[in-house]
Amino acid sequence: MKSYFITATDTEIGKTVITAGLALAMKNNGINVGVMKPFACGLEQKRGFRSEDAELLAKAAKVNDPEDLINPYFFPIPVSPYAASNKLGTSIDVSLILERFEKLQAIHNVMLVEGIGGILTPILKGYCIADLIKDMNLDTIIVASSKIGTINHTLLTCDACKKYGIKIRGIIINNFGSTGYDVAELASDLTDLSGIEVLCAIPHLVDKSHMPDILTSKLLPKLTI
Repeated sequence: MKSYFITATDTEIGKTVITAGLALAMKNNGINVGVMKPFACGLEQKRGFRSEDAELLAKAAKVNDPEDLINPYFFPIPVSPYAASNKLGTSIDVSLILERFEKLQAIHNVMLVEGIGGILTPILKGYCIADLIKDMNLDTIIVASSKIGTINHTLLTCDACKKYGIKIRGIIINNFGSTGYDVAELASDLTDLSGIEVLCAIPHLVDKSHMPDILTSKLLPKLTI
């Protein structure tokens, strides 16, 4: 089974919850899955991992891997890694991220790597999330919302992936509510317009505890082919 980089059409689309749900679904199905969130930005937790998102991924995958492998870079401000490193006067070493990714790959059969923001979120000047995906040599899964405007955002994300030579495994629609697109129509339009398969749609207001079951039935069989 392949490893995947989970990206999204924007921030706050739900990729952390979906990545955690997929990790737990894999774990529950006997897959030795590891997780990684190379960059996390935001409020620092007082206990546990500095990043709430990274800790959620680790707990979902039920791993005891060190925090500095799972989340090499944490910045306590909600901006891009590029902006955070500039504001805080710190530096980012991409080779360190790749080394830690290789260490995790060596102990897990499958890796799920969650990005930050969208595909062109800057890490360094001239180096963005898309470059990191390329350097990790991973296929990507794109998480999109059902909000109005998502067709534009998703097509731009798909075009950026193609420009960078990144293989897209498929799209997951996270249904945000009744004010957006009809999900069935959205899935059909995205497939027609992008040529990329919509792997599944996550129902609106689903209890987060049900996420692994939904992904086990709707998504996991497609990824294990």
